[in-house]
Amino acid sequence: MAQIKITQVKSRIGAPEVQKRTLDALGLKKMNHTVVKEDTPSVMGMVNKVRHLVSVTNA
Repeated sequence: MAQIKITQVKSRIGAPEVQKRTLDALGLKKMNHTVVKEDTPSVMGMVNKVRHLVSVTNA
């Protein structure tokens, strides 16, 4: 399956608790931290919830 690279580009400070937990579930710890995940519907749903805080590219 295809992989995507997710990078946190904005701070989680001031974000609702639900969005902070979503970032934690994606494995993003701090600004400019990048993780590689499989391109599955569940991961894309999480990315969609925090799309204003992250940047997504193909791995």
